Amino acid sequence: MLASLSLLLYQPPAIPAGCRERACAYSPDNPFFARDDVVELTLDLPLDAVLDDRGATTGLHPAVLSYRDATAGPKTLAVQVKVRGNRRKDPAVCGFPPLLVKFPPEATPSHIFGPVGELKLITHCLSDTYTLREYLVYKLYNALTDMSFRTRLCLITYRDSRGRRSTMVHYAFFLENADALARRNQATEVPKRLFIGMENMNQTAMATMAVFQYMIGNTDWSVPYRHNIRLLTQNVQHPPVPVPYDFDYSGLVMAPYAVPPEQLGITSVRQRLFRGYDFPPQTYALVRDLFNSRRAAMYNVYLACPYLSLEEKEFATRYLDGFYKTLNDPKDFERHIVRAGLLNQRKYTNVRGFD
Repeated sequence: MLASLSLLLYQPPAIPAGCRERACAYSPDNPFFARDDVVELTLDLPLDAVLDDRGATTGLHPAVLSYRDATAGPKTLAVQVKVRGNRRKDPAVCGFPPLLVKFPPEATPSHIFGPVGELKLITHCLSDTYTLREYLVYKLYNALTDMSFRTRLCLITYRDSRGRRSTMVHYAFFLENADALARRNQATEVPKRLFIGMENMNQTAMATMAVFQYMIGNTDWSVPYRHNIRLLTQNVQHPPVPVPYDFDYSGLVMAPYAVPPEQLGITSVRQRLFRGYDFPPQTYALVRDLFNSRRAAMYNVYLACPYLSLEEKEFATRYLDGFYKTLNDPKDFERHIVRAGLLNQRKYTNVRGFD
């Protein structure tokens, strides 16, 4: 009842003339996120000041971002950075926390990052291994739907602007902003203050997302609490679409600090657990067809990645093998997906996560 009331009370932003039924795309795609090649950057910043700034409220620090433009040569950009994140902001978890990079205001951006005010930068935390693993999970969801966050992989040289720390080079990736994701899909974001449950989602999109989370071994999400989930709507009269992000607690990433909540009854993030509700047989059939039709593309995310070792490719593809065995075995699918969804529908264990 509360979820239904929230949907009724939701008043989306005013939609310009000519776009009454669908939210308009207010700007074109950002070309920075339309490419897959790695961007080599240098970030000069006061490392000690940044790495020590991990309190509840973090401050901005001056930094210089430089790169080589293919046409204009070397490019230098004065930016500001701040530590961000929840769990990964904790120094006991991450040696190098995620950052927010704020760009200088420009009417027409002269840099490669496109028309952005700021971007989230997911850094190496403990190791490049986990950065690449999480980056590729985003690419997996891109292979399923355009209603997904885009990313851009970077190889960053971090230089201490105060000369106290050694230079280090690590992989990182930028994450597309939620408003850009919405515009790219001619959608608007549903405000976080509205408590809306899984039963009020677009059911095909909800089932797709829930099965995807099962595939990657991720239980660290919640639709009603909007934990690692954004809700988008393309039509104010239609149910929202859930869009996931933050996959460091998934089995495909297997970060050292990732431990599932005790109340879920699993002991490792490598153990899959379906967290969706029950869906009609025809919805399950559509979702199974989608995952099977994209199977080659999903495996190719790993097999074609030039930055992965053979061991890393085997680590990922073996895990996908287990998922596809369950997906295409009627008994396994009934046991691990359908029955689990029925149980969740009757008694759901809400885990708000590290929010």
